[in-house]
Amino acid sequence: MSNQITPRRVSREKVGEWLLDGHVATGDAPYAPATHHRHPWWQVMCLTGVDYFSTLGYQPGIAFLAAGMLSPLATIVLVLLTLFGALPIYSYVAAESPHGEGSISMLENLLSRWKGKLFVLCLLGFVATDFIITITLSAADATAHIIENPFVEEHLHFLHHRVGVTLVLIALLGAVFLKGFKEAIGIAVVLVIAYIGLNTIVVGYGVYEIATHPEVLSRWKDALFAMPETRGNVFLMIGFALLLFPKLALGLSGFETGVAMMPLVQDPHRIQNTRKLLLSAALIMSVMLIASSFVTTLLIEPEAFRAADSSAGIAAGKANGRALAYLAHEFFGDVFGTIYDISTILILWFAGASAMAGLLNIVPRYLPRYGMAPNWARATRPLAIVFMLIAFLVTILFKADVDAQGGAYATGVLVLMSSAAIAVTLSSRRKGGRTWLLFLIIALVFIYTTVVNVIERPEGIKIASLFILGIVATSLISRVYRTTELRVDKVELDDVAQRFIDEAKSNTIRIIANRCDTGDREEYERKEREQREDHSLETDKPILFFEVTPKDASQFSGVLKVRGREVEGYRVLSTESPAVPNAIAAFLLYLRNSTGKIPHVYFGWSEGNPLFYVFKYIAFGEGDTAPVTREVLRQAEPNPKQRPNVHVGG
Repeated sequence: MSNQITPRRVSREKVGEWLLDGHVATGDAPYAPATHHRHPWWQVMCLTGVDYFSTLGYQPGIAFLAAGMLSPLATIVLVLLTLFGALPIYSYVAAESPHGEGSISMLENLLSRWKGKLFVLCLLGFVATDFIITITLSAADATAHIIENPFVEEHLHFLHHRVGVTLVLIALLGAVFLKGFKEAIGIAVVLVIAYIGLNTIVVGYGVYEIATHPEVLSRWKDALFAMPETRGNVFLMIGFALLLFPKLALGLSGFETGVAMMPLVQDPHRIQNTRKLLLSAALIMSVMLIASSFVTTLLIEPEAFRAADSSAGIAAGKANGRALAYLAHEFFGDVFGTIYDISTILILWFAGASAMAGLLNIVPRYLPRYGMAPNWARATRPLAIVFMLIAFLVTILFKADVDAQGGAYATGVLVLMSSAAIAVTLSSRRKGGRTWLLFLIIALVFIYTTVVNVIERPEGIKIASLFILGIVATSLISRVYRTTELRVDKVELDDVAQRFIDEAKSNTIRIIANRCDTGDREEYERKEREQREDHSLETDKPILFFEVTPKDASQFSGVLKVRGREVEGYRVLSTESPAVPNAIAAFLLYLRNSTGKIPHVYFGWSEGNPLFYVFKYIAFGEGDTAPVTREVLRQAEPNPKQRPNVHVGG
């Protein structure tokens, strides 16, 4: 039987090694840039642009469904918010997080202990909503461009399965990361230049058509003034545009990604160059958004934007989710249109890669550091599999419908932008001056936009809530599961502590674990007498006291800095740690490794409800210290003969 089991076991080990092999996130830089060269800011702009600019593939269609003939006016409002709201906010964020930490890190620093951790977990839920829906929505829109292509419609009928094709695209994306994704700025540059160039041709020709056919502009004007909601009043039109523009919030995506990619920007002047990146991307996108909105609204018949309604048996219009592609075929024929479709499909697919890279950057930066994810969450391949499976589920639930996912995507984007605006406002206020008032106004606009979007499209907050619930639940379970790890990265001793250890290692090292009360001679004399009586220790056997002061229990790990002091002949070692038993266990193992001797530690027995102590340990890092210290040592050192000895007296 052993001959049959061994190969399977070896195979499982190889799979495990492969999954954990390759890049392991360190939490201080975006996904995989550490092994790559930095690049000029305009090239990094293209990397962020595959996410930002690719929204042109579906934004005009979604904008028309949301605002109808008012789409161009609502788009202008959106552009104003981009240039005078999002851009100043993220320029400030870039200055505050030059290593790509982003606005989440700013908010984390403003809140302490568990409040800060739980707040970050909620924000991570919206981050997951943003990036996961970016993957699924972009793949779904790429599928729309594939299926609606005339050549595919006529000859490749096996591709006429929207959900199936979208799942294949997501699987291919996951396969790229499983093989080992490389930060392919070169590919991004080619895709962005080609895509923006083709869009410029289509939009430019559309502007020419409007200029040479003024009746088109007259028809649009008549339609505007015929709207019953506005009754021909220009001010009402502007008012409705202000009310409707939150539905167009998809056009705001890309800023968070731009800041996250800061470490890839060449020095010197990284902050200034990142601001150039953000400004250039915003200006390009603003021009393209306004122009594409005007062109598609004026030149495409409203019925072509129609969304699908499976319950009523209504198929989607030819321009639904692909308005500019529709015009590309109409203007220049199917050959040029197919070239446009291919460029759109590629940049949409690569936008999913950008979003996946963002997730693989953000999750390892926070959750493992909080102890709220297993250690394998630092490796990219297992995380890529998890995110890919979630994307599969979202695609199936939304039936690969671009319109249906727009609300969830916008919710994720807007919440992140609102949180960034709030972080910048608070940070600016702390620095003094009145600039924070301007940021406060921007924050209020973003909050309004978010609230309106949530009210109009509640499915976004519903799916975000599911992500938040999932992240919080799995994080807390992981935190409980990992509480008995050592949770100490390194042990550092000051000169006095080192001298105590050097002098004690000539004998058996005996440690009395003590919770400091008064810190005077009487306390240590009493504690030593009790432990010597309980454990029959001879008076000539030297001992050391070890005291751990609990600090922020929401932290998971860190450096254990041990200080030494002498109190009227009693030698005391003291330190601070989020978890008392783990610190004691780590220090004992350090003593064993540095002195070559097995240390002994002595505890007094704790009386009380054991369940209360369990809760106290998980929430506050202290409780029934002796048994937990023993368990931490057992997990860290499987060989009982090499394990420090734990003694408990009553």
